[in-house]
Amino acid sequence: AMAARCGAAPLQLTLALLKPDAVAHPLVREAVHAAILRHRFLIVRAKELRCGPEQSRRFYREHAGTGAAQRLPQREAAPGPGPMWAYILAHENAVPLWRSLMGPTKVFRARHSDPDSIRGAYGLTDTRNTTHGSDSRASASREIAFFFPEFDEQRWYEQDEPRLR
Repeated sequence: AMAARCGAAPLQLTLALLKPDAVAHPLVREAVHAAILRHRFLIVRAKELRCGPEQSRRFYREHAGTGAAQRLPQREAAPGPGPMWAYILAHENAVPLWRSLMGPTKVFRARHSDPDSIRGAYGLTDTRNTTHGSDSRASASREIAFFFPEFDEQRWYEQDEPRLR
């Protein structure tokens, strides 16, 4: 069991995806996993999944309003074929912390401005950029429900969060 962290701020959840380009390289997958643990995220759930074209389309349709999906043709917005890992991560600042760990979406920019970020270190191209993370608490809820339909977020916040905190 995880020791409770005395008097800590409430935990929030975020979704983290490890895209096929990262999963294909065991060392990259290990490095991302190590970064998650080093920054004291709790891994609430993790599972491997294969995202077919239809699931990719559905996921990016939910992002239609977010900019990234509108600029890219659907085939590019969707993660490539192959296995992915989906994580539900918990931390006091889960959403912004995971985003800052990933670094800028644009890999070229990430390499220059944020070389220690996950994308700066391991990103291949702007679409094969190793990871995805929710951009707000609202999209975290939507994306967690999409990839983990069996996960009861409200119950987690009511029962598990106070215990883990």
